[in-house]
Amino acid sequence: MLGCEDGPVRLSESEARTRFGRARVARLATADDKGRPHIVPVTFGAENDTIYIGIDHKPKTTTNLKRLRNIQLNPQVSVLADHYDEDWTALWWARADGRASIVDGGAELMGLLAAKYPQYREHRPDGPLIVIEVSRWSGWASSPP
Repeated sequence: MLGCEDGPVRLSESEARTRFGRARVARLATADDKGRPHIVPVTFGAENDTIYIGIDHKPKTTTNLKRLRNIQLNPQVSVLADHYDEDWTALWWARADGRASIVDGGAELMGLLAAKYPQYREHRPDGPLIVIEVSRWSGWASSPP
């Protein structure tokens, strides 16, 4: 990590990737063809420089999801994971910027999600899978680990 021993630090790509991968939830940011942002919380699996987000069985108002439509129009996305604590010396965030694609029938990749989330062991996501090839990892922590 970069920075001084007693203050905020910019996370190295490796540390940002590690913290991101350990997070339980993240926020997926997409934009439509006019650049209007759309952000939603997501569960995910991460492996090396690839993030997998399943479209699962949780109730949704439609199956024609804006995040999927946006990715088809503009595949550039960001995914943000963070940790909040009342002790502000424990705050951090990690962001992955990359290019998303939509894969149908990614059942073999759903195992990564099932390994992380017990709910998916009982009922695996059966919708499409968002696959993000990360081109840049970044992050910040209010103090060194």
